[in-house]
Amino acid sequence: MNETTPEQYFSSPTPGRLQRIIVVGVCGAGKTTLAQQLAQRLGLPHVEMDALFWNANWTETPRPIFRERVSQALDGERWVTDGNYSTVRDITWGRADTVVWLDYSLGTILTRLIWRTIRRSLTREELWNGNRESLVGGLLARDSILRWALKTYAEKRKRYLAALDDPTWAHLSIVRLRTPQATEAWLSGFFEKSASRSRR
Repeated sequence: MNETTPEQYFSSPTPGRLQRIIVVGVCGAGKTTLAQQLAQRLGLPHVEMDALFWNANWTETPRPIFRERVSQALDGERWVTDGNYSTVRDITWGRADTVVWLDYSLGTILTRLIWRTIRRSLTREELWNGNRESLVGGLLARDSILRWALKTYAEKRKRYLAALDDPTWAHLSIVRLRTPQATEAWLSGFFEKSASRSRR
């Protein structure tokens, strides 16, 4: 896997292909939001893996069924998806051409996660298959998303760093974004570049 800084990405004579993109990062980083932005501006179908995994009442999809769902959803030549599910990484990363890693600090992640949970709880936003978050379940429960982020942050980051040197993923280009500001700059720079090419 070749790590590419935002600056290198745009200065390269052959920019990332960006036909099959997976956005990864710890929960709360903003993976789905970024994936939706990329999908809209690049004209790619967006596949949200959480929607394939979570059934009603927060029931998990059995692994074989989940793998089949993901395989079918990513069967096309062009798509953008988001998620960290290791059980389907051979499918998602294997078929992708670009990985966008939101490698934000733990403080940034927790702040975003807390505010997101508060917003979703107060607005009763429906997520996948009728599921909704609550303040207690999201922030205070033993299996809360907040505790999950704290528990998995270091391990997920370690795994992604190891993936940079894993020959299994040598076909991938990776864009590693370390702050929300860097992500905004990357998006702005990419689409400005695209607009400039379209005017030529």
